[in-house]
Amino acid sequence: MSLQRSGGKRSAPSKAKLRFGPAGWMYKDWEGIVYPDPKPPRFDPLQYMAEFFETVEVNSSYYGPPSPKTTTSWVRRVKDFDDFRFTAKLWKRFTHERTKAWTRSEVDQVRAGFDVMMDAGKLGAVLMQFPWSFKRTEENREWLGDVVRTFSHYPLVVEVRHKSWLAPEFLSTLEEEGVGFVNIDQPLYHNSIGPSAHVTSRVGYVRVHGRNYKEWFREKAGVEERYNYLYRADELKPWVERAKQIAADPATNEVYVVTNNHYKGKAVANALMMKSMMIGAKVPAPAPVVEAYGEAVDRYTMPVDVDAESAASSLSEKR
Repeated sequence: MSLQRSGGKRSAPSKAKLRFGPAGWMYKDWEGIVYPDPKPPRFDPLQYMAEFFETVEVNSSYYGPPSPKTTTSWVRRVKDFDDFRFTAKLWKRFTHERTKAWTRSEVDQVRAGFDVMMDAGKLGAVLMQFPWSFKRTEENREWLGDVVRTFSHYPLVVEVRHKSWLAPEFLSTLEEEGVGFVNIDQPLYHNSIGPSAHVTSRVGYVRVHGRNYKEWFREKAGVEERYNYLYRADELKPWVERAKQIAADPATNEVYVVTNNHYKGKAVANALMMKSMMIGAKVPAPAPVVEAYGEAVDRYTMPVDVDAESAASSLSEKR
């Protein structure tokens, strides 16, 4: 990999900004658990998430590039949240569908939507998520290098799941290129990457997927089954310490901590818990989440009831 860019290169030491949030925000199984049911008039789930979190990871961009119209809407809806940033998964065409080279048109489709968020100052990172089967071979190193060069003007982070990538020279290359390493929690399988706190760019990234060992590698398991896992507090605390370690690195400007165990709002519950552990105080939480996950979140959260008229004032008083 070889490139020069301003987006991901290490900069002068600064106090890193930590942002917590879930992967995605549009899930049918969140209704009545994360979102009120029935919803108040003019209810906006994205704005609702921005009331509680400083980031959400765009999951839909993995399945297809969002249009400029869509990303313009996203940016507009969070414009009042100065600290809020999106992170976005790169289209699977560049990470999973590797049998033939991509086209200029496909690249342009990605850039058209992402540039809107980037130009608005709302794009914190672009996540290149590769599967466990993507091992550190010469062919795959070349593919990854091509992806990095193609999207080099974005703040890139890369998630690899096979431990063959943990070669010192690979981490050094990421550091030289200003590409962040995504530190992940996943069900540990043969040659899976375990917990870490690597820093290779100004953007630190932590991503927890759950520990549903039974379903993670089952071929016919659905997305809901793979990500159906609620972390206990004792499982999250080591990750909060790793996030602190990443943030303390003088090269880090910002850290994203994303919970991807999204089934039935478990990602929201766990992100709130981690945020509370980090700041050492209870944090505002959607009342349905507190009701759904009771003892797991009680000591970390303050339930907030949201209706059309009182949502903004109630949350602003408790933030």
